[in-house]
Amino acid sequence: MPASPAIPARSRRESPPASVGAFYLPNLCSSRAALAIVLIVELTAVVLALARSSGSLWTDLARTSTFLLWVGLLGASLLCALRDRFAQMSVASGSALTLLLVCAVVTAVSEGAVLAGHSALVVAAGATGLFPRDAAPFVLRNLAITLIVTGLALRYFYVSYEWRRNVEMQARARVHALQARIRPHFLFNSMNTIAALTRSDPACAEQAVQDLADLFRASLNERQDVITLEAELEVARTYQRIEQLRLGERLEVRWSLGNLPMQALVPSLSLQPLLENAIYHGIEPRPQGGAITVTGELAGGLITLVVRNPAAEVDSSREGNRLALANVRERLALMYGERALVKAGRFDSEYVVTLRFPHVESASRLTA
Repeated sequence: MPASPAIPARSRRESPPASVGAFYLPNLCSSRAALAIVLIVELTAVVLALARSSGSLWTDLARTSTFLLWVGLLGASLLCALRDRFAQMSVASGSALTLLLVCAVVTAVSEGAVLAGHSALVVAAGATGLFPRDAAPFVLRNLAITLIVTGLALRYFYVSYEWRRNVEMQARARVHALQARIRPHFLFNSMNTIAALTRSDPACAEQAVQDLADLFRASLNERQDVITLEAELEVARTYQRIEQLRLGERLEVRWSLGNLPMQALVPSLSLQPLLENAIYHGIEPRPQGGAITVTGELAGGLITLVVRNPAAEVDSSREGNRLALANVRERLALMYGERALVKAGRFDSEYVVTLRFPHVESASRLTA
């Protein structure tokens, strides 16, 4: 029996999940996080300087801003360096270690500020008034503030993480439901087609069995939530080949993929259900059949996929169609946030579904 060409070996390899690491802290290694820390620090310094309103506002703002920048950037760098270690720890252990590290950073910076105020250079410049004089009250006050602020921040990050994980689990449950509801008529029709081919064209029947096995293997694989665009396109083409045997000349699928990057990451089962809907709602009810067009392009760092099929004479927004679109829309939103777009609707005599999402080839960039 010849090897199945349906899905390349490279495409069958398990892809990394969309979320890397199990700890709830955000990724502090990214440039976006560094910018957010600087902005939060500066806003906090402004609020503190305005609240104290003692002495020179600008001097107080510069002093507070410098101190908080040291604390924020050093703390973020330390948490970034230990990110992999945090991912292996429990929530309680990781939270305790985070709190301990942040307190250690605040203590070190506070002690450094006190020592700097007693240095010969500062004394000679007459700038001792800019630095704290008594170490113990200064350090203890900063530690008390740190415990309160860090505790609130950790609680916020944990609640946000749990909310997102709950949404992801619900989406994954819907994906499993979508996988489990492979239409019985498709399986029965495919098996009947294969049975008919076993006598008239054994080689074609053998290829159909391999295609059907590859399709079910890809559809029911629970470990691959994220795959390459190449693998997803191959799953869709495998489904097309099976339906082509049944529908014959009534089905025509035109592919125009242009300069699409085949290693871009997409949620599994993002294109195949759309092709299935196009055949089920747009081609199968028509005695004369019709043509489905699948086009794609890469522009401005965004990948756009468009599936067009003849519009059904009856309402094509039946439950199965809505379920597939809702799953694709939700999983793209979880993967790419507001950068992803899913549109669907009837335009004249066609039903058009458009997917648009960023071009990303590394799983680490999905959480950046």
